[in-house]
Amino acid sequence: MLNRVILIGRLTKDPEMRYTPSGVAVTQFTLAVDRPFTSGQGEREADFIPIVTWRQLAETCANYLRKGRLTAVEGRIQVRNYENNEGKRVYVTEVIADNVRFLESGNRDGGSREESGGGYAGGSGGGYSGGSNAGGGNSYGGGRSGNTSRNTNNDPFSDDGRPIDISEDDLPF
Repeated sequence: MLNRVILIGRLTKDPEMRYTPSGVAVTQFTLAVDRPFTSGQGEREADFIPIVTWRQLAETCANYLRKGRLTAVEGRIQVRNYENNEGKRVYVTEVIADNVRFLESGNRDGGSREESGGGYAGGSGGGYSGGSNAGGGNSYGGGRSGNTSRNTNNDPFSDDGRPIDISEDDLPF
């Protein structure tokens, strides 16, 4: 059996973090995910999907995600139910995220903007690494390095503008 979901969308509002009575961090936010088609009137529709993160991932999301940020979420769908104050059974469907990727930098008004990557927050002991919101770490798909010197390139297959000398005996055809 398999219960896996991957979503890409924008946050509808800032995440809300709280702590359980035992001190475990939990953060909730809603992701607006565009549908891949338009309505009969040519309008684009979206689904608003509740996301829940726990522990270190919850703290990272609360610290770095903001309303409107493009975000990828990977996790599982969970359906839970409870009895409300009027005695009616209420069902809640949500995504329990174990990986969250920040697909935009926090700096959206010009300046240093990453191309497509951002930070990465992983569950199960993973933490934030990279992006423009923290020092150091890895950047997934971030901007290009400013160093373009050919002397530092150790790739034997790089094209430095010279013709490649290959004998006829070395060709496989």
